[in-house]
Amino acid sequence: MSTLSPISAPSTTPPQPARGWQRLALVSCIGLIFLGVVWEIWGAPIRPGGSWLALKVLPLLFALPGLLKMRVYTFQWVSMLSLLYQCEAIVRSTSDRGASVYWACVELALSTLLFISALAFARPYKRYAKALQARSAKTRQT
Repeated sequence: MSTLSPISAPSTTPPQPARGWQRLALVSCIGLIFLGVVWEIWGAPIRPGGSWLALKVLPLLFALPGLLKMRVYTFQWVSMLSLLYQCEAIVRSTSDRGASVYWACVELALSTLLFISALAFARPYKRYAKALQARSAKTRQT
């Protein structure tokens, strides 16, 4: 059985929130909301005059309170949700023509920023939870 050095030993104190990652997630989420509405209503809608596809931003609106309150669970599911926006951006950047391609590239950049920042915010909490789980399993064995 190996012992952990003080440097690699899991901490017993919960991690401090990373406000920089939270701010980046908020900015990219708000940017995706704004982009989705502007793109589908005025920028380059699928149908002239706008489309109902602007409603695709509703899940992001539901995420805003959790992102503001720094709820780790919200950051976890928002990271998965951002993958849907990445998929849409990739599909529309390769299949659409004209201005829609540029809007799709901006959506890809914002959704990637949201994905990275949400995961980076949640990562220390996940490590902390794993360390607590390992400690509790170790104490049960002894």
